[in-house]
Amino acid sequence: MTPTTETVVGIGGAAESTDMVLNIGPQHPSTHGVLRLRLVLDGERIQHAEPVIGYMHRGAEKLFEARDYRQIIMLANRHDWLSAFSNELGVVLAVERMLGMEVPARAVWMRTLLAELNRVLNHLMFLGSYPLELGGITPIFHAFTEREELQHVMEEISGGRMHYMFNRVGGLKEDLPAGWTARARACVAALRSRMGVYDDLVLGNEIFRGRTRGVGVLSAEAVHAYGVSGPIARASGVDFDLRRDEPYLAYGELQDTLRVVTREEGDCLARFECLLEQTHNSLDLADACLDRLAELPPGPVNQRLPKVLKAPEGHTYAWTENPLGINGYYLVSKGEKTPYRLKLRSASFNNIQALTELLPGTLVADMVAILGSLFFVVGDIDK
Repeated sequence: MTPTTETVVGIGGAAESTDMVLNIGPQHPSTHGVLRLRLVLDGERIQHAEPVIGYMHRGAEKLFEARDYRQIIMLANRHDWLSAFSNELGVVLAVERMLGMEVPARAVWMRTLLAELNRVLNHLMFLGSYPLELGGITPIFHAFTEREELQHVMEEISGGRMHYMFNRVGGLKEDLPAGWTARARACVAALRSRMGVYDDLVLGNEIFRGRTRGVGVLSAEAVHAYGVSGPIARASGVDFDLRRDEPYLAYGELQDTLRVVTREEGDCLARFECLLEQTHNSLDLADACLDRLAELPPGPVNQRLPKVLKAPEGHTYAWTENPLGINGYYLVSKGEKTPYRLKLRSASFNNIQALTELLPGTLVADMVAILGSLFFVVGDIDK
């Protein structure tokens, strides 16, 4: 019998229990901007996750203090570059509340219409880009085709493609162009006719469902703990929408049309489904606004303002249901033409914190699926 030889190969002390630190970013292509994730891995499984932010920080809140109330609108519409009109809206609502100013009815309905069209623009980007992050390239082409049609409508009324600068303290910049409502209605109808692409091409895809169902489950308790809002919160069963629960603009008169879409699963698939159904409902709300605008008589769309606009001394808080969640604006005035303090509570800042709860325990392969399902804009974090 031939004697056997046993060889021991050294691979380092306690190799199997050694954690590896992996940095995702800060220029990773799966994120919409510059975010860094610091992951601690045990093999293929994530043990700890820390979102590292600040790479795009602009110091907007400090700049608000050196700009008058007309100028801060320009700064405020840029943090979530997919929701510029809605960002402007929150600022002017806060200033108007400080001034005790009533906005003409025509401007109220126009603001509501444009806010919902802006919501559709925002959601279309994520409806197309999320499947792309999971390997499906086709939906992004559909999304950008539909966004272009809607961009043309928004550009015609405001002159801007992304940063509209159409809101003003006291109303809007100007009235609707001749024939614009008919073109807007045709655009809404065209978009609605093609929304089935996402139902069939994306939700009907077994690979997409396999990558998202049961992945990245966020509990309702975690939603409340981290201040998560918008479609992400509603996908976890948190039935809250400011448009219904604390109506502003014309939403109080649109309750028959407004549907608050919720799911109970709280996973990546539920978040995508909420976003898709909310897009359908925003198109319905846009049609309802167009119907009401057709009934309104011609009238002003803004208030005449003094050359130097000063808010009275005091403080107020305004919040809006932005496409990505709740945006809050805490305005403090000392009676000057510039804010003493304007604190911005952006939706993405709170939503992205949930990654510390979502990622631990999941596989690295599921990280991009979870990250993409939070539908954040990095500028909205680093405001």
